[in-house]
Amino acid sequence: MTLQQVADELNTKHSTVRALIASGELPAIQIGGRGQWRIERAKIEDYVTAAYARARTDIARGGADVDADPASDAAE
Repeated sequence: MTLQQVADELNTKHSTVRALIASGELPAIQIGGRGQWRIERAKIEDYVTAAYARARTDIARGGADVDADPASDAAE
């Protein structure tokens, strides 16, 4: 998938996907010499699964603000 397709799938910005790749949280490969990145769907599913696990841990520790206004995330 392209970075834009991943951003659409995760309902986030293209720059957020680039940051996830740069941090190593989301594995990707570069195709050709023009900076075209691709991410396997399985890698996205692995990332989402890990994010759910982190969320469960945060909630269990009382560190997640589950009462936050989801509309504030729409600005991302």
